[in-house]
Amino acid sequence: MPTIKVIELIGTSKESWEDAASNAVKDAQETVSCITGLEIVGQTARVENGLIVEYRADLKVAFSVKKDR
Repeated sequence: MPTIKVIELIGTSKESWEDAASNAVKDAQETVSCITGLEIVGQTARVENGLIVEYRADLKVAFSVKKDR
């Protein structure tokens, strides 16, 4: 059974919380391999003049730890 590591990320989007989470995973894949899942632990937004201008998704991303052989 592999060892799983969890990191916390904040994704952003001008469209939606779902898009913010997706953006975080896309960016993480550039430096982290073997992502196996995620948990959305929070959703926030930046507001200007009474309108949401940026959605933020706080995530915990899980990935397998590779062992050197």
